[in-house]
Amino acid sequence: MKTIKLIIATPERVTLEAMVDQVTIPTTTGEITILPGHVPLVGIIKPGELMTKTNGIENSLAVAGGFFEINDNEVKVLADSAEHATELDLAIVEAAQARAEADLAEARNKEDVDYTALAANLERELARGKVARKHHTKHNVHIDSAGK
Repeated sequence: MKTIKLIIATPERVTLEAMVDQVTIPTTTGEITILPGHVPLVGIIKPGELMTKTNGIENSLAVAGGFFEINDNEVKVLADSAEHATELDLAIVEAAQARAEADLAEARNKEDVDYTALAANLERELARGKVARKHHTKHNVHIDSAGK
């Protein structure tokens, strides 16, 4: 089976560099799934779940904003942030999400507030929460099915 080279980089690090069967990216116009041989394309990433599939195994990352480029069977993702599902602690993510929601609610009562930044922060935390909960659920299902 043909594969695609995937590189995910943030300002802090290269989060992932691997050969994958497919990658699904959240974009401003919806999700896009990239398979080997995809036509060249550039797009904008919105906060959400980026999913890879290799040999039937799915892996998730929480991404927040950025750009992607597809060219010559290679996908380059330049994201504001990207975290593997395994790096996310569900309790910490849910606390950050609650803080972001509270900050946005509190800001509605003030005049000189950057609502866009607060809304973007909330959207990022919601994406992290989705990926963390999905990973947490899969992990618990796997443990239960093993009878442990």
